[in-house]
Amino acid sequence: MVAVPGLAALGWDEGWAAALAELSDPTLLPARVSRVDRGLCSVMTGEAVDRVVAERGVEIAVGDWVALGPGAANDDRQRIVAVLPRRCVFRRAAGTKGTAPQIVAANIDTVLLCDALDGHLSLRHLERYLALAWQSGATPVVLITKSDAASAEEVAEAVESVKSVADGVNVVVVSATTGDGIGDLTPYLVPGRTVALLGLSGAGKSTLVNLLAGADLLATGAVRSDGKGRHTTTHREFVLLPGGGLLIDTPGMRALSVVGAGEGVEQAFHDVEVLARDCAYANCSHAGEEGCALAAALSDGRLARGRLEAWLRLKAEPQASDYESARRVVDDRKRRKANKTADRRAARP
Repeated sequence: MVAVPGLAALGWDEGWAAALAELSDPTLLPARVSRVDRGLCSVMTGEAVDRVVAERGVEIAVGDWVALGPGAANDDRQRIVAVLPRRCVFRRAAGTKGTAPQIVAANIDTVLLCDALDGHLSLRHLERYLALAWQSGATPVVLITKSDAASAEEVAEAVESVKSVADGVNVVVVSATTGDGIGDLTPYLVPGRTVALLGLSGAGKSTLVNLLAGADLLATGAVRSDGKGRHTTTHREFVLLPGGGLLIDTPGMRALSVVGAGEGVEQAFHDVEVLARDCAYANCSHAGEEGCALAAALSDGRLARGRLEAWLRLKAEPQASDYESARRVVDDRKRRKANKTADRRAARP
């Protein structure tokens, strides 16, 4: 029988207790969402893992703290009546027009951004992940996996390459096959703290989870012949570690938009942002015009061209998704209609 962690081990503290109290309903009970499926959620109450339903219109994500109330008259299953205000949200922007942004996970303390050494470490992908991680409010850590697939020189080269785009971010190198470097993850995997694994398919996230959990909890798969990973994780789910930490494995994401992550982009490209402050003109397009500080940095080697092009590309992405813009239009229309209705009622004798 698997032991069920208490609320404190799940991250419950006085701040969450105060948020629950603000709902002014002493019958509501706290719980943390550990898995989301269609129509149902798995939640941890500190005493059990229960399957519950969510009220219509309540958006739920793995990692959420929620308030549970009694079910309907013909259903003894508890229901989620409210989501407590999130402290951190890792949000994936809408991938296609008309689709809503997707919450990957909530209330995360650390984001482990995974990249494997048996393929090609993509600095451009890493920059996008860093921007979204900083935007979420969590602390990013770059996790280079599959170190057993490369020589010591190749590992050292990869670490230096990562540091060139992740200034000030901790870098950890591990091998889930040999166990090398696993101990360096210990400071992040502590009771009450939540860690999310993010990265491309094939980065070894599920294999790492199974190693840390000491059991084959998640399916793993081989990398495809074209070097791209196969999707073995199809949902987000809490994994309780023997030492008390909380781990969330997520499906691999190749297409990653930074729409709406302007502040995260600025933090991920802090080095470029600092250089740009020295441009002669505030509206500099950074296209090589006279007085451009970034052009000068390119010339003397302080800035890599790929880094500059990535920054310009991400800065050019819109700061609001099509879905968000359309939603604001609909909300404004509803507000105007409600005001007109209220005015007509007030004008009646």
